[in-house]
Amino acid sequence: MIVPLTRQKFEQLVPLIATGPQYKYYWGKFPEFLQRLLISVVAAAVVLLIRVLFGVSELTPILFLIGLIGALYWLWAPVFWASMRNAKYRRYKYSGFFQGRILDFWITEEVLGKQETVDNKGDLVIIENREKRINIEVGDESGFTAEYKAPLRVSYKVIARNQLVEMVVASNKPDLSRIEEISDIYIPSRDIWVSDYPLIRRDFFSEVSRRLRDKYSDRPRRRRKNYE
Repeated sequence: MIVPLTRQKFEQLVPLIATGPQYKYYWGKFPEFLQRLLISVVAAAVVLLIRVLFGVSELTPILFLIGLIGALYWLWAPVFWASMRNAKYRRYKYSGFFQGRILDFWITEEVLGKQETVDNKGDLVIIENREKRINIEVGDESGFTAEYKAPLRVSYKVIARNQLVEMVVASNKPDLSRIEEISDIYIPSRDIWVSDYPLIRRDFFSEVSRRLRDKYSDRPRRRRKNYE
């Protein structure tokens, strides 16, 4: 079942400005923080160097502002990147609330990156940074199917086939006949989210989910084309 959502409701579910969980996602681990901090230090140093070398005292307020923004890059960058990701999803004109079932799920392992090092014999060693991921295929009675992939977590042990799932879908078609993007997945019976990036405002989603389940549970279901 796919129920169309109003634009207002869609923009509530997918916020323009990063939420706390989205900020945390892009904050990353300690290496990512160090990388941002290094960029901040370099940006501030460049601005100071320009001022000293070229004596642009009349542009001091502008340079100060640029230097301040650059120096605080480590702090505001997660907001910027999360908001850009939200904007990419919000560019679709139409959206819907999807309710279906888990058709299948499986575990894969992906290489996130490679690191070259030298062992005690002087030989070059390539270390692969791998991560296990859960792949979930969902669908409904109309024949619509979609797949979602997320890092594997301990809480996902309770996932099973045929469990009810809910998510938000986006499209540029008014009738939602072609789904372009899907959100992270909510499993109501277990109260867990299968998520890579926490795209959806979960407080708003719970309210939308409750209202739409009550309103459309007994309505006939329209056929949708498969997600491509």
